[in-house]
Amino acid sequence: MPELSNRTATFTDSVIRRMTRISNKYGAVNLSQGFPDFAPPQEILDRLAEVTREDFHQYSITWGAQNFREALAEKQSRLMGRTIDPNGEIVVTCGSTEAMMAAMMSVTNPGDKVIVFSPFYENYGADTILSGAEPIYVPLDPPEFSFDADVLEDAFRQHPKALILCNPSNPCGKVFTLEELQIIAGLAKKYDTFVITDEVYEHIVYAPHKHIYFASLPDMWERTISCSSLSKTYSITGWRLGYVIAPPQIIDTVKKVHDFLTVGAAAPLQEAAVTGLRFGDDYYRWLQDKYTEKRDLFLRGLDDIGIVHTVPQGAYYIMLDISEFGYESDLDFCEKLAQYVGVGAVPGSSFFKEPENRYIRLHYAKKNETLVAALERLSEIRRKMPKP
Repeated sequence: MPELSNRTATFTDSVIRRMTRISNKYGAVNLSQGFPDFAPPQEILDRLAEVTREDFHQYSITWGAQNFREALAEKQSRLMGRTIDPNGEIVVTCGSTEAMMAAMMSVTNPGDKVIVFSPFYENYGADTILSGAEPIYVPLDPPEFSFDADVLEDAFRQHPKALILCNPSNPCGKVFTLEELQIIAGLAKKYDTFVITDEVYEHIVYAPHKHIYFASLPDMWERTISCSSLSKTYSITGWRLGYVIAPPQIIDTVKKVHDFLTVGAAAPLQEAAVTGLRFGDDYYRWLQDKYTEKRDLFLRGLDDIGIVHTVPQGAYYIMLDISEFGYESDLDFCEKLAQYVGVGAVPGSSFFKEPENRYIRLHYAKKNETLVAALERLSEIRRKMPKP
């Protein structure tokens, strides 16, 4: 038999999704894979029920249903501070995962280099390699996860084609400041580099921090490919509705890549989700308040247990420092945490390019009673975890 593709030789299965399977195996409270255990807004569900009885069961327009793109353009124009053309500057994708892949394949050629901040969501390195490009990793230094501007410029001196910016960041919960974004923007302009953003947590940001859309910075619209999705904002991770927003000359290429990747996102779900896109600002304030409450509940519980942890500025992830337990493998620690303590987590090493073994990632996009149950189990961690 001929050999299989060598571009996937360094891949494993998704560690995040693997930890969900391990959590299920041991009946653990699954705080690994970041999806809620509460329902989406009722208005969206009511519209979905109606859609099942209407004529939205065939292909929509490949790059997104017209009314979905118009509703999205209206919402994001208000947030991004510019008028976005629903016909020439948006492609609707199968989740932000496809949005990132389509963006990467639209701007890179085999042999190009792409800057990736570390820690990073596990797909970014894989997207780069699948595109035939080479990642350049720039560390975000714990516990604040700030970057060294000189180290970043050293990466830019390698003349990368693009930089990937996850803001707010998964897994560390960092929200990039205006000053940090201006440094990135200045280097992107100086070295003529695209910036591909993942802004899926754009509405989950904790005061006093604020989310700033990179494309809204001076001179950055023309070189920014903004990717996001509805998954986290409306608690519909299984609907797989994402999008790319970019200038027309970039979107024209994204449309072609998207067409051959997936043809189009699910037509009935697009129709139902239009209801959410037309929510007023009060919904996004409510969402921020909801996650602020969950974050504070979880942080207080961890403080009571006495586990060292990060304090997220955005998104809904917390990194726990497990150094005290003495494990050489954070993956082994997470497997035993699920088995003996009954809580599912993700080993931090799956997010870092650097050799890093002291963190595990938990998320709190769960009902309060689920979080309380997880905290009760974690309170027994020092008694129940086996010695390494």
